[in-house]
Amino acid sequence: MAAFGAWIDERFPMSSLWKEHMSEYYAPKNFNFWYYFGSIAFFGYLLPWGNMSYWGAQVIVSLFGTFPLIGDSLIEWIRGDYFISDITLNRFFALHVVALPLVLIFLVVAHILALHEVGSNNPDGIEIKKSKGPDGRPLDGIAMHPYYTVKDLFGLSVFLVLFAAVVFFAPEMGGLFLEAPNFEPANPLLTPEHIAPVWYFTPYYAILRAVPAFAGTQVWGVLVLFAAVLMLFFVPWLDRSPVKSIRYRGPIYKVALMVFAADFIMLGYCGLKPAVQPFQTMSVIGTILYFAFFLAMPWYSRIDRHKPEPSRVTS
Repeated sequence: MAAFGAWIDERFPMSSLWKEHMSEYYAPKNFNFWYYFGSIAFFGYLLPWGNMSYWGAQVIVSLFGTFPLIGDSLIEWIRGDYFISDITLNRFFALHVVALPLVLIFLVVAHILALHEVGSNNPDGIEIKKSKGPDGRPLDGIAMHPYYTVKDLFGLSVFLVLFAAVVFFAPEMGGLFLEAPNFEPANPLLTPEHIAPVWYFTPYYAILRAVPAFAGTQVWGVLVLFAAVLMLFFVPWLDRSPVKSIRYRGPIYKVALMVFAADFIMLGYCGLKPAVQPFQTMSVIGTILYFAFFLAMPWYSRIDRHKPEPSRVTS
């Protein structure tokens, strides 16, 4: 067996990769419950090809028509036809089962390489590489394998139990997961009473619908939708606090975060409802609060009080 492993190592750095990213990669020893979600992903919405999927595709594809000059040609290129048809389904199916999985695999590999180069964060926000023992190993770190591989497998097992319970006993989940119109065949002549995306997209759908209420043009809604997503990538530069962990943040940041969480839930609720009052006004208010949380972050994160970070992890 050792000779077989040596034969592989001569052609592929299996042992060094295992040591570098698993058995000799040291992660903080104080990970908590929330770090389970780092190892758990989502599924396609169009592929069932029910009536809600058909009209959802109509709405999503029509967003690209708001771009000046190229909008109509872009829609036709995405659909592969002059209207949503089997050609569109074939294209989206290929996108979901071939292109997107390959992209996700690349992103997972890139994420692991980048994460293991910099190191994992932890609830205390402490850089464990700063405190090392005589052997060069972080004092507050433990090997990724077997400790966190076992922990992640346990979390995955619990998740799969809940996942199986939903699949076999409550697949519709009150219409949040599988809407009633999606049990009907796709029909271009029968529009559902209310077209809404899957629940995890509803906050951004509410943002999209909020803009035309006071801007009067759809292209601005699409741009604001993209800006709402891109805003997340600028958080490392917007956050000016000298401490990372919320445990040592001051009251201003904690209140702002709670308001943002409540606002995000409200936007998700509005996205599930028709574009009528009072949900339209609530969406506008929620959109303003959403962007205010990020745009005001350089100011309130800098003036907020904070506690000194400990030199070592606390648990």
